[in-house]
Amino acid sequence: MEETVYNQEELYEMLDSLLREPEGFWTDFYQDREKSIPFFKNAPDENLVSYHTQRLIKPGKVLELGCGPGRNALYLAKMGWEVDAVDLSSTSLQWGEERAAENGIHINFIHNNIFNLEIAEGAYDLVYDSGCFHHIAPHRRLSYTGLITKALKPGGHFGLTTFCPGGKFGGAVISDWEVYRSGSLQGGLGYDKARLERIFSCLEPVEIRNMIDQDNSSQVFGLSDLMAALFKRL
Repeated sequence: MEETVYNQEELYEMLDSLLREPEGFWTDFYQDREKSIPFFKNAPDENLVSYHTQRLIKPGKVLELGCGPGRNALYLAKMGWEVDAVDLSSTSLQWGEERAAENGIHINFIHNNIFNLEIAEGAYDLVYDSGCFHHIAPHRRLSYTGLITKALKPGGHFGLTTFCPGGKFGGAVISDWEVYRSGSLQGGLGYDKARLERIFSCLEPVEIRNMIDQDNSSQVFGLSDLMAALFKRL
């Protein structure tokens, strides 16, 4: 491959190769389904469930970014949503397809990098991301917010769960410049309310809070070391 940068996308691809975990990392990550990983639990995010309970969102078409084994996609489909769910890991998607088949539910699982998606303008009523955003390097944030605003219909919503700064499970407290000085996202970046509001200033905040802790017996997933945010496109 010719390692010469001629345009912005090639610059981004070069930086991606230095900072992002490769596809093989995430494929291997989901190989062992018995690992003690909190979000391996087959239960939807408590905040996502609350958005339905509070009638902040209603069923339509949804795009889930970084869907993993499909726990939120499965819940959304059960609630009547038409679901497109994308992930970089083939093993996580296989797990998600098995879960969907066991429940007799159709979910359109997509094996792709989120930045390579072909998305029609205003195609979705909801874009949801549980745990993908904090693995996005700073140079890709504009691409990410551009993807969100392109995908959403006017009046559509964007839901997010992401690491808090200094959380028990991740949330590196470093500047964007330090990411590049160290050559690492240090397992995932941490975001507080003010930072999320600034990054997603193109959207109207509806609710931003810590997730509510849930015990093992709960039918929903929640860790207070994660931030939960809901935004609306005007």
